[in-house]
Amino acid sequence: MLNVASELLEPLIKYLRAIKEVNRVEVAGSFRRGQETVGDIDILVSSSQPLKVVRHFTAYEHVSEVRAQGSTRASVVLRQGLPVDLRIVGDLSFGAAMHYFTGSKAHNIALRTLARERQLKMNEYGVFSGTERLAGATEASVFHALGLSYIEPELRENRGEIAAARAGRLPLLIERSDLRGDLHTHTKSTDGRNSLREMALAAQQRGLAYLGITDHSQRWALRHGLDPDSLSRQIDEIDKLNAELDGITLLKGIEVEIKEDGDLDLPDSILSRLDLVVAAVHSQFTLSRERQTGRILRAMDHRYFTLLAHPTGRLLLEREPYDIDMLRIIGHAKQRGCSLELNAQPRRLDLSANYCMLAKDEGVLISINSDAHSIYDLDDLRFGVQQARRGWLEKNDVLNTMSIGHLKAQLSKMQGN
Repeated sequence: MLNVASELLEPLIKYLRAIKEVNRVEVAGSFRRGQETVGDIDILVSSSQPLKVVRHFTAYEHVSEVRAQGSTRASVVLRQGLPVDLRIVGDLSFGAAMHYFTGSKAHNIALRTLARERQLKMNEYGVFSGTERLAGATEASVFHALGLSYIEPELRENRGEIAAARAGRLPLLIERSDLRGDLHTHTKSTDGRNSLREMALAAQQRGLAYLGITDHSQRWALRHGLDPDSLSRQIDEIDKLNAELDGITLLKGIEVEIKEDGDLDLPDSILSRLDLVVAAVHSQFTLSRERQTGRILRAMDHRYFTLLAHPTGRLLLEREPYDIDMLRIIGHAKQRGCSLELNAQPRRLDLSANYCMLAKDEGVLISINSDAHSIYDLDDLRFGVQQARRGWLEKNDVLNTMSIGHLKAQLSKMQGN
């Protein structure tokens, strides 16, 4: 998982940067491209004294096994079982090496083919015309030598990014700073670990202007889901807290269960009082493709439906997506004018990058949400943003980049108001 790899990498990168022989340290490979899961980690270092760096790397206190050790590279396994490969190059080749070891393989092959068409040679040391090095110190110089604008790492999958770079049509990818809020979070009223106030202040500290409070509905009995009376009390509590808070707005919402017949788990009388209704499937995962798809489509037709949470229900490395026709769901979302979630939990990252691209093509807004169950889970938004970037999403493709005023108008429009 990306979060586990990130937690292990941060102290290791700090450790490598601590010695004077290291000029630069960067993470490459699938982790840099934001792949949903990573099997190993590639670290690139620039240094004029590679042997000292190799010895320092293999002496890291959390290394459990040294698999290989040479003059410019080493491979180890951390105690937690994560393999890490280190490669050391000079400053003049650092950019070319970063590109090469970031991948993907398909992207690199396509770029080397383009180089050959231009009578150039491209490898991890640079771009060459005969023996003359044309580029290599920076990644931007590598792309420029091939007549391309810079391609962000998340796009390097040979899915049209090279043609887009040649034509000057690369997207201006969304950044974490573009997010103005988070529309799917939980409190200790159901299965969260923090109060409304604590969640609000934590969101504000992270630069957010609004936070959707979407605890579970009553059908989630094991998680003490909210019935109409308890949700009504929470609505009043949010109204009271909003009157006290400055710089952060809590939005009144619910993560409502989609029943097997497509109905929602709470009556319209209470749903009508909410700013947003996040609908989700948490049961009956084995329905046929037709029944599961129909179930979700019927839910989307509900007047107060705002967005579909974790649309395919997958848990990475744990549970496969349930069988649904995502093309129909994306098309219906366009027709209905509602939104689809990109759930940023590292074990979900649901929607996939491919479905994000399809939603973008149809003009369906994506909401990047943390599904936070604690104040710390709000930090997972960064993983959702990286997934969105892999799906070519720009700021205007994402619902929660809107200001609070524009968002409220959009949510009202979704509900036919």
